[in-house]
Amino acid sequence: MTDNTQVLLASTPEGMPSPDNFKLHQQAMPVAQPGQVLCETLYLSLDPYMRSQIAGRHISGAIQPGELMLGETVSRVLSSDVEEFKAGDLVRCFAGWQSHSLQDPAALTKLPASNDPSLFLSTLGMPGLTAYAGLIWQAQPKAGDVVVIPAATGGVGSVAGQLAKIYGCRVIGIAGGEEKCKKAVAELGYDACIDRKQGNLAEQLDQLCPNGIDIYFDLVGGELLNTVSERLAVGARVILCGIMSELNASGRACGPHPALWIKARATVYGLVVYDFEARRNEFIDACLPFIEAGTLKPSVDMYDGLAHAPDAFCRLMRGENNGKVIVKI
Repeated sequence: MTDNTQVLLASTPEGMPSPDNFKLHQQAMPVAQPGQVLCETLYLSLDPYMRSQIAGRHISGAIQPGELMLGETVSRVLSSDVEEFKAGDLVRCFAGWQSHSLQDPAALTKLPASNDPSLFLSTLGMPGLTAYAGLIWQAQPKAGDVVVIPAATGGVGSVAGQLAKIYGCRVIGIAGGEEKCKKAVAELGYDACIDRKQGNLAEQLDQLCPNGIDIYFDLVGGELLNTVSERLAVGARVILCGIMSELNASGRACGPHPALWIKARATVYGLVVYDFEARRNEFIDACLPFIEAGTLKPSVDMYDGLAHAPDAFCRLMRGENNGKVIVKI
C-alpha cells in the first residue's frame, strides 16, 4: 500500500453536521524518521466531544477546515527503531481519522494481546474510564441508591448503568426510542428505561423514583438536567459529564437554579476524564473481571471502513447510535 487515507474537515457545520462537512483525502504513505514509530490504524473511536472540537471550544483543541479529524485509535506498529515498540505490537494512541500515522513513542500506550482490541476504545477505553471515574470514584454508589442515566445505551451510559447494577443500585435509564429502551433493560440490566420521545418524562421519573434520585450521571445537559435536579434525594450526587443536547447548538442553555442543589444538599462534580488518565490501569484491573464474568457487557456500534466515519459520526450526533461508535479500519 502506497497511500494514507485520511478524513479531513471540509467545512465547519452550522448546527447538525452532515457527511458533506467531511472529505476523504489520499496522501503519500508517511515515512518514519529516526525515533518515530509508523502505525497502521485498526480501530477508530468516534465520540461526542469531536463536535466541540469542530466548533473550536473543546479542552483538547480545535479543528479547522482542511485539517485532519482527531480521534483515539487502536493501532498496530508497522515499523520502529525504538526499543520498546516492535513491529506487530498493539498500541493505543491519538492517530486521528486516517489509516496510518507517525507517532512519538511517548504518545503510545502498549496494549496486551486481545481477541477484541476494540475493547480498549469502548468498555476498557475512554468511555469505560469515564463511566467508572464518575460513578465509582466520584459518586461512590451504595447498595440501594437510585441512579438515573440518560443516553443509557451510549458508550458511557451503557457502562455506567451496568456498573451501577453491579454495585447493587436501582438503575433507571433514559433513551430515545423504544428499541433503545428495550436494549437497556433486556441486555444491559437496567431496572427500567424511559423513552424520552414518549409521554411526560417528569411524571415517569416521579413514578419510578418516588423517593428521589440519589445519583444522576448527566450526559446530556439542557432541560433534562433541570428536570432531574427538581427530583434529587437528600445527599444526592450529580456527575456533570456531557452536553449531548447542546453540542450542535451555538449557545448554551441555562442551568438548574442553585436552590435545587442546596435543598438536596447535593454534591455536584464536574467530570473531565483526562484527570483520571493516571488511574487507567486501576480501572482496567477492576473492570476486566466483570467482563470475563459476563456482568459487564460491551455495547458497540461498529462500522466497517474509514469512508463510513463521516456518516457514523453524523448518526452519533443525531442520537441514532446504539452503543459506543467504533470504525474498523
